[in-house]
Amino acid sequence: MKINRAYRYELKPNADQRILLAKHAGCARFAYNWGLARRIELYQAEKKSTNAMEQHRELNKLKQTEFPWMYEVSKCAPQEALRDLDRAFKNFFRGLKTGVKVGFPRFRKKGEHDSFRLTGSIKVKQKAVQLPRLGVIRLKEEPEISGQILSATVSREADRWFVSLTCEAELPEPEPVIGEVVGIDVGLNYFAVMSNGTKIEAPKPLGKYLKKLRRLAKKHSSKQKGSNNQKKSALALARLHRRIRNIRQDFIHKLTTHLTKTKSEIVIEDLNVRGMLRNNRLARHIADVGWGEFRRQLSYKTVWYGSLLTTVNRFYPSSKTCSNCGDVVESLPLSIREWDCPSCGAHHDRDINAAKNLKKQARSTA
Repeated sequence: MKINRAYRYELKPNADQRILLAKHAGCARFAYNWGLARRIELYQAEKKSTNAMEQHRELNKLKQTEFPWMYEVSKCAPQEALRDLDRAFKNFFRGLKTGVKVGFPRFRKKGEHDSFRLTGSIKVKQKAVQLPRLGVIRLKEEPEISGQILSATVSREADRWFVSLTCEAELPEPEPVIGEVVGIDVGLNYFAVMSNGTKIEAPKPLGKYLKKLRRLAKKHSSKQKGSNNQKKSALALARLHRRIRNIRQDFIHKLTTHLTKTKSEIVIEDLNVRGMLRNNRLARHIADVGWGEFRRQLSYKTVWYGSLLTTVNRFYPSSKTCSNCGDVVESLPLSIREWDCPSCGAHHDRDINAAKNLKKQARSTA
């Protein structure tokens, strides 16, 4: 089977390469914002739309007279940015037709998610990568990739630059995983509770560093706008955000890899995470554990390693159903963590009981 897989490495650019990387990111951001402004103007004036190819032709004509500085960077950076804008509009209009809420494309700000994508001649060397117009840039580790390189996305996180190489690879059909079937109930007290009684705690990095984060944010707000001290405090704040994100991602990657390699089928609940984030009291705690990312990684890793992923309807009363006799209680507030079944008298741990009920919805019989 053919799959697209990304390999991410940290770059080790010199001073000149850092300037050139920043120019590419700035050019991509400019092209995106220019294309968005042009689309809005065109619709307001003529009620017409356009596409990435037409906008790229228009931008190429303007390069010679109005934007000669764009010749300093690869032509792929603005071209791919306009394609991203085109995709954003398609998602927006598709959401209007299907009733799914997708936000209107927004203008990009400098310093927020700085990135650009390159295509063409991309080569990987020993502890280095060769990119169009940027040349050979050293890497901080030896790259190990397989398949044909389709594109390279370069992004900045605080003061560090990373490259993500998207490759198309041919993988043999995986052998089915021989292991137990597990139901997994996610929560806030424990990140995951399995039907076999295993409870896994989340690192909760945001909660751990929240005081420091607030202190740095307050310190940053008091700096004079545009000063060097403000840039230093912004860098410190960005570094802490990166650390929090890395801790969360590392935990979820290791957990999902272990589950998909050792469990024949994983049954989870189809939670409406976006809707749950509207709860002001629980939003930060839900975002800190990363339920959405957990499900996303399970969805593609089960395909890679040969296990199954089953999602159960979010309205299935997994917590209120007795896993022993099947009786459903009328009400079970979140504050109640243990309860006794009124029909058979079985004592239940709320989370383990929910995980056992989810396991019963498995497609396999292992």
